[in-house]
Amino acid sequence: MAALGGFDSEEAIDLDNDDSADIEKMVTAAAAPPLMYGSANEFFREHLRHIYKRRINGNHRKWDPDWWMVPEAVVRMTALWRSWEAHRQVPSTGISVWMLDHLDRHMAVLTDPDGPFATSEAVNKAGEALPHNEPPEELFPDEREPF
Repeated sequence: MAALGGFDSEEAIDLDNDDSADIEKMVTAAAAPPLMYGSANEFFREHLRHIYKRRINGNHRKWDPDWWMVPEAVVRMTALWRSWEAHRQVPSTGISVWMLDHLDRHMAVLTDPDGPFATSEAVNKAGEALPHNEPPEELFPDEREPF
């Protein structure tokens, strides 16, 4: 059978075979461009905290360098990462839409003084990256790696 979906002949998928692993491999390869960042943590550490520079003073904005210990923050950061990965594929307005529809909304909730980091004492100076402590590696496995 001829190769399908960008697979070479050694990776050809037999559509007559009802093996769900082969079908999943084909759908995943055809539908998803490669990830730029392998996890929400890598996205935050390498990208987001350097472009979203806000003064954290404990009064108007809160942040926790251990954001990855707060379930709501992990869910929101994962949503930001995944939506960024999708929107970066749209050359004209993708990042603008992502910033307005995703980044601004999630970060307003995360940094709200009454939000998930209300008890955090972390501070930084204007223009500095958001504070970050690296989580244990096993919390955020690289999703670009084969399982």
